[in-house]
Amino acid sequence: MTILEIPATYKTPYILLDLNKGKFEIKGRSIPENSKDFYKPIIDILIKYHSINNIKSFTVIFDLEYFNSSSAKLFSDFFKLLKSFTETKTQILWYYSDDDEDSKEIGEDFKYTFKNYSYIDFEIKIKPDNLNSIL
Repeated sequence: MTILEIPATYKTPYILLDLNKGKFEIKGRSIPENSKDFYKPIIDILIKYHSINNIKSFTVIFDLEYFNSSSAKLFSDFFKLLKSFTETKTQILWYYSDDDEDSKEIGEDFKYTFKNYSYIDFEIKIKPDNLNSIL
């Protein structure tokens, strides 16, 4: 499986994991009943694919309007995984709404954890009016 697409629900985000293009996109709200159950299969697919194919470049797009603390913990675990992919040039794009200082600050906290990882570029950006036009 090289493409995994999960439609958004009221409690879970839209997910696109396209390993052919080296892209992971997460968009919407992330307040699942059990974040670990929701995100573990996605992380497992990424680990398995990377171990077989040694992904050379990877783009991660976070465009979340809201997420709970258990989702944030899983995002932190996901970022730790990306740090272990030392041969993978990774770009993380963290989008936040212009009026959402909390999301901006959380993005800055996550970005800080990557300061010593030259193969990871973490950018925090104000969400354009139509984010889909740049994806």
